[in-house]
Amino acid sequence: MSSLKEGDKAPNFTAKDQDGKTVSLSDFKGKDVVLYFYPQDDTPTCTKEACNFRDNYQSLVSKGLAVIGVSFDTEKKHKKFITKYNLPFPLLADPDKKIIEAYGVWGEKMLFGRNYMGTLRTTFIINKKGIIIHIIDKVDSGNASQQVLDLLQQIKK
Repeated sequence: MSSLKEGDKAPNFTAKDQDGKTVSLSDFKGKDVVLYFYPQDDTPTCTKEACNFRDNYQSLVSKGLAVIGVSFDTEKKHKKFITKYNLPFPLLADPDKKIIEAYGVWGEKMLFGRNYMGTLRTTFIINKKGIIIHIIDKVDSGNASQQVLDLLQQIKK
């Protein structure tokens, strides 16, 4: 679980996207950002989450949101994943886990009764000023974009 909390300044980062382009959080100043961390490209649950963001991308963009995915996969692997599923948003390569660790989403997981270290599926909503306004640590992969939209609705009330 991340040591970051709502109200904290989001750690800035710089990484390469699927096209080898350098992307920083500061590039999105003046925009609200959905920064989602996921374990691995082209695995069933991660694909479900990415496709859910894809399918609802226009709804998110119409609310002024930018969507960015991060995993420790390489730029090349991200490119294949984006092409295969026609994803309209950047995926950042974080093979050295600098962003993953800065956001505190590297931790112990369990699969088939075996403990191992991995990326904890987590979504951060960051406002125009670079402040974390919400952290979703119980991501519903098939409904990830709706979780974001529902939270924004609550925050705006």
